[in-house]
Amino acid sequence: MRRQAGVTRGDHRRAPATAAGSTRTVGTDRPFDLGTTLAPLSRGTGDPCHRVTPDGAHWHASRLPTGPVTYRLHQASRTAVRATAWGPGADEFLTGLEHMLCLDECVDAFTPEHPKIAEAHRRHPGLRMLRTGLVFEALVPAILEQKVHTISARRSWRALVRRYGEPAPGTGDLLLPPAPETWQHIPSWAYHQANVGPQRSATIVRAARSAAAVDRTAALDPAAAGERLRSLPGIGVWTVAEVAQRAYGDPDALSIGDYHLAAVVGWTLLGRPLDDAGMVEYLEPLRPHRYRAVRLLEISGQAHRPKFAPRSPLTDHTWH
Repeated sequence: MRRQAGVTRGDHRRAPATAAGSTRTVGTDRPFDLGTTLAPLSRGTGDPCHRVTPDGAHWHASRLPTGPVTYRLHQASRTAVRATAWGPGADEFLTGLEHMLCLDECVDAFTPEHPKIAEAHRRHPGLRMLRTGLVFEALVPAILEQKVHTISARRSWRALVRRYGEPAPGTGDLLLPPAPETWQHIPSWAYHQANVGPQRSATIVRAARSAAAVDRTAALDPAAAGERLRSLPGIGVWTVAEVAQRAYGDPDALSIGDYHLAAVVGWTLLGRPLDDAGMVEYLEPLRPHRYRAVRLLEISGQAHRPKFAPRSPLTDHTWH
């Protein structure tokens, strides 16, 4: 059996709980909804890097340029969020909180004509985009979700983070996602055991080798950033959109190429299915808020499509 050169399997023993952490409260002059805004950060139930506690608080672990951070966000009022952060990256995180939560967004020009979107916008005025700036952090899970069931991709994410992640700072039981250097050196058989095929694992490794350049795209406008990301082999328009929805704060990041989205949009808004080209054409008047419109349909519970057949089976390539 080959050694895992350059990879340390974390022994997830937790250090004693640290102090209370640094805190900050940020607010805005219009409604803000923490739950709907942060939902895209979670990679499903059991995500080792993210959890929501019974009190409605969102906990997340990330790697910032200044170091690891664990943060807890809680809705303080209808227009305010209270944040607590632990770790070397705590000050950087708290300083950039308004930027991350897109509290500077202006949606006055977003006046959708379709009654379902308009009603969802009226009912959910607190939805914001996400602008974490952590492009590589968003990129790896998106690569794992390429052309596979979301259920399978999230199992892979959990398996790899639990095996190669590290304990997050502060209190709680979250794990930091593996560092770029770790992703580079995870052996092929370990990716295979996590049900990640060679094409996706090779894309992750290439992205990890360019992680610094990948993260620098956060300083560009979303269109230029997306073009830069697509220069990496294995990164296409769907993957870029999934990253832009979390790291760039792009309200227009429509996930073209998604297995279900075009049909869902068609059935929800027109009562008939659409393909990708039809969806793009139909949503064109909503630029630059096409992704915002899709999110509004999702969180309002209106997004749907008829079930004509059983779900296709999951493909499992793991070793038993």
